[in-house]
Amino acid sequence: MALGDEKCRPPQADEPALSGDEVKELLKEVPDWSKRGKAIEREFKFKDFRQAMEFVNRVADTANSQDHHPDIFISYNKVRLTFSTHKIGGLSRNDFIMAAKVDRLTQAVPAGATA
Repeated sequence: MALGDEKCRPPQADEPALSGDEVKELLKEVPDWSKRGKAIEREFKFKDFRQAMEFVNRVADTANSQDHHPDIFISYNKVRLTFSTHKIGGLSRNDFIMAAKVDRLTQAVPAGATA
């Protein structure tokens, strides 16, 4: 099953963060994302503020349905998303599932936007 088809599950308090090797393998499935510290992130650029906000709203809907939320940084037509599983202090499979789901959202981005 593809990452984007999986559903996020609640992390357990004693669940360990993914190992470096596990992170490297999962990054292959979401190649536009990069590891930064204990998180993964990606920046998106849109034609204008409206397109950026429409994208953010689609991300918010998906995040709410999965109960796994990103940190979102907006600067006019740029959006940076950061995923990390705070409960375990690092990266979990959920972060990569959400990255894959967001990547699918970018396939529906209006013309003139770059992701």
